[in-house]
Amino acid sequence: MGEEEHSVEQNPQEMMLDNIEALLEAARYDDIDDVKSIASAGLSLDSKDSQGRTALHMAAANGHLDIIVYLLRNGVDVNASNVENNTPLHWACLNGHIEAVKHLILAGANISALNRCVISNSHFRVSHQYLNIDGLFGKLDGIMLEKEKPS
Repeated sequence: MGEEEHSVEQNPQEMMLDNIEALLEAARYDDIDDVKSIASAGLSLDSKDSQGRTALHMAAANGHLDIIVYLLRNGVDVNASNVENNTPLHWACLNGHIEAVKHLILAGANISALNRCVISNSHFRVSHQYLNIDGLFGKLDGIMLEKEKPS
């Protein structure tokens, strides 16, 4: 008697979760080709993992500008929040990625958004001493003025 072939099939929900994880990993590790490939396969670029993180959270946290720009141009929610109510802007500020912060603000990120710890992006000014906070927020003031200029 021959052995029966057993194929392991994932249910659609497991496949979706795997695709979301792949998207977030690609954004985290600056793999723009994988981000584009996953998007072209039909997965929403606003997809969230079990912790509420999006590809924009991952790209912002790591300062990956090419992915941030791609995601923003494709209409992702710049103010998406995770389970801790952190937005991509929170993560970019926390990690000192000034150019990422600039792109997010110019795309409409809410600089007053509060996270679960009731910390807004402007609170990073006093709560994270390891950042060059004066430099970061001095530049933010300039960004806000630039954003308000008529086109």
